[in-house]
Amino acid sequence: MRIDRVLILSLLLPLAGCVTTHTDSNPIGKNLPQTSKADRAVEAAQVHTELGQRYLASGDLQKALAKLTTALQFDPNYAPAHTVIAVVYERINQPAEAEVHYRKAVALEPTKGDVNNNLGLFLCSTGRVAESYGYFQKAVADPFYQTPDIALTNQGICQLSNHEVVEAEASFRSALARNANNSEALFQLAKALYLNNDAFRARAFIQRFDALGAPTAAALKLGYDIETHLGNHDGALTYSTRLQTQFPDSEQARALNTNVSQ
Repeated sequence: MRIDRVLILSLLLPLAGCVTTHTDSNPIGKNLPQTSKADRAVEAAQVHTELGQRYLASGDLQKALAKLTTALQFDPNYAPAHTVIAVVYERINQPAEAEVHYRKAVALEPTKGDVNNNLGLFLCSTGRVAESYGYFQKAVADPFYQTPDIALTNQGICQLSNHEVVEAEASFRSALARNANNSEALFQLAKALYLNNDAFRARAFIQRFDALGAPTAAALKLGYDIETHLGNHDGALTYSTRLQTQFPDSEQARALNTNVSQ
């Protein structure tokens, strides 16, 4: 089972600054506390984690892994390092190692929204759908989690992959109640409604998605399917033209061309 990732990380870390201490000859620094060895270890872990994340973003997975390994050598209990290295292990197709680190991040910060969301998404992507739901709910329950709509959207995508269409619809609606402009939730809700043979209401949500101005091949194909189902040939033609113009090499455009030629 493959689940498209809506969100993995939301922890781009600020680069830690150098620690400066003043000598007794400088009266400004007399009352400044000295940095402890533990604090320096955390700062080093933070710096290496950010560097690892930057290498990850640029696609240099080998350097990312090296930096994140170093970060955990400085502080084995630095949760962000476990999260980012888990992503690296996923990218290099070592899911067992990825799971160890996703779970370690949750063990270190058991009530934190982002780490629970990430573990839930990993479990769903590896086929453990039922187990993932509890982690999505823990993410939503975190009062300090700034994007609970993301966890709800991920939960809905997981439910939809498990053919729980009604439950998925409820999750997407909950996500949109928290963030009306969550584009993924709008698209996925349109998809769920269409799969549930409710093309009329699906149209409203794909139009809301389209109004955000960030079209995708999948969304244009879904728009085409919805309008075709509703018998609106002009609307279907508009989506078809946009799909073939904007995403001519996409899987969706090829599928549409195949259907037309038959």
